[in-house]
Amino acid sequence: MFPPLALGSKILDWKNSPYFVGILNVTPDSFSDGGKYLNMESALKRVKELLEEGAEIIDVGGESTRPFSDPVPEEEELKRVIPVIKAIKSEFPEAIISIDTYKSKVAEEALKAGANIVNDISALRFDPKMIEVVRDFGCPIIIMHMQGNPKTMQINPTYKDVVKEIKEFLKKRIEFLVKKGIPFENIIIDPGIGFGKTFSHNLQILKNLDSFKELNRPLMIGHSRKSFIGEIINKPPSLRDGGTVGVSLFAYLKGVQFLRVHKVDINKDALSTFKFLIEN
Repeated sequence: MFPPLALGSKILDWKNSPYFVGILNVTPDSFSDGGKYLNMESALKRVKELLEEGAEIIDVGGESTRPFSDPVPEEEELKRVIPVIKAIKSEFPEAIISIDTYKSKVAEEALKAGANIVNDISALRFDPKMIEVVRDFGCPIIIMHMQGNPKTMQINPTYKDVVKEIKEFLKKRIEFLVKKGIPFENIIIDPGIGFGKTFSHNLQILKNLDSFKELNRPLMIGHSRKSFIGEIINKPPSLRDGGTVGVSLFAYLKGVQFLRVHKVDINKDALSTFKFLIEN
């Protein structure tokens, strides 16, 4: 297993993994819950719920990266996320926060405001200054694989071997970032479910999640309410939490360390029950 990971006042020793990353979208247009947490009162209420549900990390995002979405100007993203992060740290000082952004200025200001982790869908490719920010703050970084960008990623994504290509990409990014001064132990990987992948690609990734152990880094998946689940159960995003739980249990069996979900409680309860039945 990996060395313990320090996150603020918490130490993740991996004994109780997978850990749950609760999603807080302070956006008007996210695919599942856009507009629900735009004002401070609703955002803080949601954080309180996520923490009570058992989230170990709160992932704050100010730009929707759903398929075909347009980028948000830096100043607008800052206006959305920085006041919320400051308020979370004031209201819930022990909360561990990740900032979901690929913009270095947003990451820098978020870390100054109290965020602990950077979650970058571009694996620090879209903004070259992001490497410097992550290195200088010494914070953990989640690097994700994506083919294209959110605007174009679902326009005919193509791979010869999707799992092999994602692993090669992540391996090269890890090596590059380590050379740039980011500690190996601070890197978390994400294969990017739904980011430049078809239904078939997503299934291949899920069925081969255990193969990512070769990279010797903690693995996160963000599967919650995504379209591939909708294709399986034929339901809209708001009714996909049951399907999300099914994927969470499957991911646990495959050795995933972080599960990024909208509804932490039902996923955590299902997993606790599942683990109990296996272990007893």
